[in-house]
Amino acid sequence: MTAVTWTAVRHRRTPPFLRLLPLVATVLLPAAPLPAVGGGAGTVSPADIASGVLVVWCAAQILHRRSRPLTPAAAVVFGLPVVGFAVATVTAAQPHAALPGFVRYLQVFVLVPLAVVLLVKDARDFRIVAGALVVLALVQGAVGTYQFATGTGASYMGEDIRAVGTFGPTDVMGMATVVSYGLLSALALALRPPADAPTWLRPCAFTAAAVLVVPLALSFSRGAWIATVIAAFAVVALCGPRQALRVLSAVAALGVVLVGGLGIGSQMISERVSSITRVTDAPDRSVGDRYAMWAAAAGMWRDEPAAGVGLKGFPAHRDGHASIGLSAGSDIAGAGREFEKQPLLSPHNMYLLVLGEQGLIGLTAFAGSLAAVLVLGLRRLAGGPRGRAADCGLTAVGLMLWQTVDFLYADIGGPSTALTGVLLGLAAWWALGGTRRA
Repeated sequence: MTAVTWTAVRHRRTPPFLRLLPLVATVLLPAAPLPAVGGGAGTVSPADIASGVLVVWCAAQILHRRSRPLTPAAAVVFGLPVVGFAVATVTAAQPHAALPGFVRYLQVFVLVPLAVVLLVKDARDFRIVAGALVVLALVQGAVGTYQFATGTGASYMGEDIRAVGTFGPTDVMGMATVVSYGLLSALALALRPPADAPTWLRPCAFTAAAVLVVPLALSFSRGAWIATVIAAFAVVALCGPRQALRVLSAVAALGVVLVGGLGIGSQMISERVSSITRVTDAPDRSVGDRYAMWAAAAGMWRDEPAAGVGLKGFPAHRDGHASIGLSAGSDIAGAGREFEKQPLLSPHNMYLLVLGEQGLIGLTAFAGSLAAVLVLGLRRLAGGPRGRAADCGLTAVGLMLWQTVDFLYADIGGPSTALTGVLLGLAAWWALGGTRRA
């Protein structure tokens, strides 16, 4: 037996769980609570450590096989953002200060997605990772619902009722993000279950998706609501008009029961929903601050249109471009933390953050990479195998669409950031022909 054949035999005998263990750990470890002291921006979370192990593990697998794993399309999609990151780093006023930002962007948008693309071999592997997302969402959703019911959540309108899961008040978007990921993954699996799936899988997936609506609503995150509605509607619509009508009818009935019948946060949720339509007429303070930071990011771009002010440069240049209406910071309290002011260090819009810090070069490369994954994923879903791996395609497209919409209202940061890289990797695996390669 030749060395090449022996290597292939050993690779085939590697159990999928062992091969995917670092990836599954990266998905599940955001559930680990951060310490009450610290745990803010710049904290290295267990999920970040797991993502580093994931990248090293993938690199070891590649070196062991001595293969050329990337297709030209994948090299272009993941190479484009690196150009923007590198240019913004070397042209920054203080390149050494921009270097941590370069490493962070490389981790989230290049290394972790590539590791996912290379480790996920077939639809079964994809479903294992998507199932881990659902498990994480159910755990975080259960914690968040308990926080709302017992008044132990983050502070919201003077009450400690905001569902934030184990992410705490410093990352109020964390639970909403992972719950949205799990909801969309469960919904896609319920709409297009595998042909060989057990009979109980579909009702369980529908139930999981329906249950996760509750903590998502109790997160009071308008950006997550908008992104989830758009992505879920797209996933349902891709399954055909007849099934879309049935699902939308069930969702409407569920909303009436949860909010209208049981009264789960009905008043506060309705006020939060109505505030979405008032963001231009009478915005609240959080929206006003966001507008001011968006304007500051645009001002940075006007000063440095080609390469921006440099990675991690937004906090240093914010005050020089923000209006006097920008508050000193956001108030955080509850969920185990005392009241404190959290500084506003980003514009809460990923595209404007990239534009301000990386200029047109960085934004073109960044947005082009995301658009390529989304468009290629939609194209593959429209013409790909509907029976064999359609659930993977629906999950990948739904998650990718959610992320591209959510980036209009949020940016990277916090323990859930490592999951962004996993999501992009799953979407890229589908878009770049992972099932054909397997």
